[in-house]
Amino acid sequence: MAKEIRDAYGEALVKYGKNDDRIVVLDADVCGSTKSCIFRDACPHRFFNVGIAEANMTAMAGGFAASGKIPFANTFAVFLTSIGLISARAFGSYSGLPIKLMGAYSGLSDAFDGPSHHAIEDIAIMRSLANFKVYVAGDAVQTDWLVKHAIDDCSPMYIRLSRNAFQDIYAPGETFTDGKAKVVRDGKDVAVIACGALVGYALDAADILAKEGIETRVIDMFCIKPIDRAAVVDAARQCGAIVTAEEHNVIGGLGGAVCEVLCQENAVCPVTFVGMDDLHAECGPYNSLMQKYGLDANAIAAAVRKTIANK
Repeated sequence: MAKEIRDAYGEALVKYGKNDDRIVVLDADVCGSTKSCIFRDACPHRFFNVGIAEANMTAMAGGFAASGKIPFANTFAVFLTSIGLISARAFGSYSGLPIKLMGAYSGLSDAFDGPSHHAIEDIAIMRSLANFKVYVAGDAVQTDWLVKHAIDDCSPMYIRLSRNAFQDIYAPGETFTDGKAKVVRDGKDVAVIACGALVGYALDAADILAKEGIETRVIDMFCIKPIDRAAVVDAARQCGAIVTAEEHNVIGGLGGAVCEVLCQENAVCPVTFVGMDDLHAECGPYNSLMQKYGLDANAIAAAVRKTIANK
């Protein structure tokens, strides 16, 4: 059974940080939700609950980083990338300190708390900050790797996490490379470039489309910045049509990043965005919200059919 992303994250913090005194973990009074509480219980002397003070927490992370520590700052993605943004810009982007901002409950995964807690603009915000790397966790195995990578890489980074369990994409021990996408299914008719939960949905859509004779390449663009330019260009030139799929506003997120590459590389092809259509979502069960706002496998399949028709 698939593990919740938040649980995989909390366990990875302990796995890689328990015996590494450089690791400190900060939380804005929601450690039971972010699951940084797992690290708190294992290493209480290196855990700091700063209260509901996201900007202060991010600034504290900068202070720890300047002192040689590797700080993981945790709260809901929507507050980390809004209230915490000024400190992220000053101490991560401008100063280049290796702060690790862990955006929990991203997308629509804080389902019943509604529009004020849904994070559908965080990728756009964080990828616009100079020097920040931006990642989106797609399953539990990838989440584990992202935590280890955050420790090994001295860049400031934003890692987008979900509350929910995602479809298992990777087997334990899978290797990843910074800035390199993973082609999780090959095909020649269309490429779906996805991140997060929508990688699993894209694979489901590919199964639906295969019955119609459509061969779909599915690309996990888990590293939004730096983006894998070669994977994007190859998709355009080899498949001739692209669908981007993300649990995010269609403005400024993965789709925007992909189209920037296509324009810069003169690799023009039809592109369709699957994402939140410049609106906020209401409260409700997570899976129901994903279906209502066109973020599921059927929506991706429909986008593929439309895009292929425009080739």
